[in-house]
Amino acid sequence: MSTSSTSAQPRAGRAGTGTGPLLEVRDLRVEFRTREGVAKAVNGVNYSVWAGETLAILGESGSGKSVSAQAVMGILDSPPGFVTDGQIVFKGRDLLTMGKEERRKVRGAQVAMIFQDALSALNPVHTVGAQLGEMFRVHHGTSRKEAREKAVELMQRVRIPAAKERVGDYPHQFSGGMRQRIMIAMALALQPDLIIADEPTTALDVTVQAQVMDLLAELQDEYHMGLILITHDLGVVADVADKIAVMYAGRIVETAPVHGLYAGPAHPYTEGLLQSIPRLDQKGLELYAIKGLPPNLLRIPPGCPFHPRCPRARTICREVDPPLFEVTDETGTPVPGRASACHFWKETLHGE
Repeated sequence: MSTSSTSAQPRAGRAGTGTGPLLEVRDLRVEFRTREGVAKAVNGVNYSVWAGETLAILGESGSGKSVSAQAVMGILDSPPGFVTDGQIVFKGRDLLTMGKEERRKVRGAQVAMIFQDALSALNPVHTVGAQLGEMFRVHHGTSRKEAREKAVELMQRVRIPAAKERVGDYPHQFSGGMRQRIMIAMALALQPDLIIADEPTTALDVTVQAQVMDLLAELQDEYHMGLILITHDLGVVADVADKIAVMYAGRIVETAPVHGLYAGPAHPYTEGLLQSIPRLDQKGLELYAIKGLPPNLLRIPPGCPFHPRCPRARTICREVDPPLFEVTDETGTPVPGRASACHFWKETLHGE
């Protein structure tokens, strides 16, 4: 059994080895205390990210992806959200034990976040130049003139046309794709070691999605940053991720290097996500959809939380919550970075 199967080192050429992970999340647990009861949003999550590496965290809405990222950033709404257990170790220090002021200095300068809805994340009453320049004024004490110059440089770096002329424009004057580039520029402003991108291509058309993802990959290679990419779309991460963690009902149910997961998923939920990707050779056919709905986090079912929707579910699945089993190859040799929280992962992996 493995509880830290996302801690394998990144593949050569994409990331440096260093002496250890840039970020390591250990047994993270987050709950929301509401009038209806306690919703267990994150239940014992473990993963790590190395410098220069991309970890994609996948899952449907409500799986705990964004909540875990908010816990890492220290921006969880509390109340009702509370981190109840675990560690978030960044560059050898536990963020959860830091004081508010100390953690504020880490946020933005060393760990930055690209939010899902750029229009909502940007302040509508301030120009984009003022918002980009504020990062330098607050953290470095630069003058207004120098901050504006740096804002122009950032806009040029993320390929916003006519940056000098548009630095005084407001967020609503930019297209969705350009606003997302501004969010990327804001995240890059202080050259952080780690960026968390929460659904960065949602609501963008396919062409713009590809442009944004290519830009992120290029900037990551240039600055050697760690990147956590949160998404529900397996098609988005195929060319940019090094490894994948699949979440369901607040838990990681499968981990794998990106190519291994696409070649053969070891969990029925991941299998369903892959089958639901539109394909050119299935033109005119009905798209596959996983039956049922994700569980109510106030009342997670006993046993495997996926069993009510799983075509392979049996008695043990309804009674025993599976741990993350170490995935092995045909010879019984453990596969680095692979784990599955399924009693019958071998059947899924080998198509039995």
